[in-house]
Amino acid sequence: MRCPKCTSIEDKVIDSRIARDGNNTRRRRECLECGHRFTTTETLVRDSLVVVKRDGRQEPFNRDKLLLAVRAACHKRPVDNEQMTMLIEDVLDAVEAQYDSQVPTSAIGEHVMQRLRKTDQVAYVRFASVYKEFRDVSEFVSEISSLAPGHAPVMPKSKK
Repeated sequence: MRCPKCTSIEDKVIDSRIARDGNNTRRRRECLECGHRFTTTETLVRDSLVVVKRDGRQEPFNRDKLLLAVRAACHKRPVDNEQMTMLIEDVLDAVEAQYDSQVPTSAIGEHVMQRLRKTDQVAYVRFASVYKEFRDVSEFVSEISSLAPGHAPVMPKSKK
């Protein structure tokens, strides 16, 4: 690892810790040239996923794009960054277990909605309103009423 102060590549690891989400390792390092201490993070590199869009187009999975969508849904809600990160990790674990390398956007969206529904219902409705492309207020009201206690969740119809 290159020292951010003197750019030397000679360093030693002083401390290593697993991050709370369990998917990252935090390492505290000391440069052997100048003595500067700095922190690095190791992240698990997942096999590349290809997302199959509704119209059949394919594109590489973009974690940042998913994180932006979840952040938008959770904006000004009591959901912290760690919860959002864990939600995305759970979604990725689920779709990787279910699919090989090509994942339909519908699978990703459904898994996100399942987890948001348990995490924060307002964030869930925000995400669902964009993901499900509500056409009118009655669809929106129907989705909100499905969140009422004792009301069984309505399974979404698959779009063709």
